[in-house]
Amino acid sequence: MLNRPPPYFPQNQLSPPDEKRYLKFKLIVGVLALVLIGALVGIGFGIYYLVRWLA
Repeated sequence: MLNRPPPYFPQNQLSPPDEKRYLKFKLIVGVLALVLIGALVGIGFGIYYLVRWLA
């Protein structure tokens, strides 16, 4: 009774891909990298001044 194949789902997107998607992705990754580097530098300065204050 249910011997038919599954329905066909097209593999291509219905809407064309966004041309600025990769630019947005690169901007987000770049901003996240800058924030992470800034946080690491801040933590480094914080540990340095904490050790100086304790010593």
